Amino acid sequence: MHLQARVRHKTTVQYATRPDLPRLAYRKLKGKGPGVVFLPGYASNMGGLKAEALEEFCRSLGHSYLRCTTVFTIILVGSSMGGWLMLLAALARPEKIAALVGIATAADHFVTAFNSLPIETKKEIEEKGSWSFPTRHNEEGSYTMSLDFLKEAENHCVLQSPIPVSCPVRLLHGMKDGDVPWHVSMQVAERVLSKDVDVILRKHAQHRMSEKDDIKLMVYTIDDLIDKLTTLG
Repeated sequence: MHLQARVRHKTTVQYATRPDLPRLAYRKLKGKGPGVVFLPGYASNMGGLKAEALEEFCRSLGHSYLRCTTVFTIILVGSSMGGWLMLLAALARPEKIAALVGIATAADHFVTAFNSLPIETKKEIEEKGSWSFPTRHNEEGSYTMSLDFLKEAENHCVLQSPIPVSCPVRLLHGMKDGDVPWHVSMQVAERVLSKDVDVILRKHAQHRMSEKDDIKLMVYTIDDLIDKLTTLG
């Protein structure tokens, strides 16, 4: 397997239109199955290091890749909040999902974080209608989300009951993650019903897991799943 440092021939941005909803931007690489779909995290985009590394990896093997494919069953890769969405997608369309790979999976994260705030702080947020909280991941030093977003998220929590997902699941998490504790991945592993579940912890990795060795681990994990699924198929 050869993984280039950069994608030499990037796919072009396309847009999926939805009635009365914002357009969704995506990049698609045509190829064979199983396809790979990458879901980025909150306030992240499809131009990040993990997304580009996956595109180059899929290109090298001739597999379909979407940064979202419908022809084949797919290996769904979710980073941070994308990991939460990954689980929801697997619940909604189990027949389309061949395997799941979560990277610092932030299942229920914003709801859990909000519920852990002091009562006075939650009241202030409810009165204001939005929540601003510190982050190291942008120049402003904070993220702001609406109360409506939080309330909607409460309808999609997955950690309070068994998660009826039966496909192979791989969960990667950094033990130095200062945003989403690695214990969340352990909770996901305990909740999913699949018998084929691995949790891989990197002792010094942080939340984004975008260092060279982190990305290498992600690619090797997906490569192993493709071999497994191809053999089974």
